[in-house]
Amino acid sequence: MENALLIGLSRQMAMTRDMATIANNLANMNTTAYKSEAMLFEQYLMPDASEQSIDKQITFVQDVGQHRDMRDGALQTTGNPFDVAIAGEGFFRVETETGVLYTRNGNFSLNAEGQLVTSAGNPVLTDAGAAITFANDETGITIARDGTISSDQGQRGKLAIITFDNPQAMQTVGNSLLDTEQPELPAENTRLVQGALEGSNVQPIIEMTNMIDVMRSYASAQKLVDQADQMRRQAIQELGTPA
Repeated sequence: MENALLIGLSRQMAMTRDMATIANNLANMNTTAYKSEAMLFEQYLMPDASEQSIDKQITFVQDVGQHRDMRDGALQTTGNPFDVAIAGEGFFRVETETGVLYTRNGNFSLNAEGQLVTSAGNPVLTDAGAAITFANDETGITIARDGTISSDQGQRGKLAIITFDNPQAMQTVGNSLLDTEQPELPAENTRLVQGALEGSNVQPIIEMTNMIDVMRSYASAQKLVDQADQMRRQAIQELGTPA
């Protein structure tokens, strides 16, 4: 009976974290370049469980990580010449107070110093690792599909578009920024689209369906816990009654 309680509790804890992930996806369904995430689960066999007798095995639900869906979101035309969408793999490099971080959110603008910055105010870097600064009188700013930035005064540099061996291992740090210790690799089969932003790839209908499934699974685990608790109470009552 205690095992049934623990198994049901492990399932409920896993479902609670799964529900939090789904809720986060739904909350970011309109966030530029957001990638939906899903929990990964596996069966955990107690080390003391017998491998010779199936009826003595005790297994629990264990969440082992999260999977990030790296598929492109739909492109949304904005008409803003500083907005840039990445079609294909890759990330922009940006300078922050904690060092270089990465993002696919190309909602850029110019700050008071004329630097090209993200929506959080972080300078966007070129492939040479420098910030991009425009003069007050520069006009006709264009961003080519390979990231080359030009104006009426000539080329101003080239946006750094890089990727990694395992994008799944990148850690979210907030403000659409990601961090990783993996070595940078040049992104291939990638093009930039000026005047557009990449939308979130969250599919609300699927997320709502997943939420219903999680709620049902949680209710099923709760039923198991209630039945096990009822059996324990009944056993205590019967064994504690004098003959």
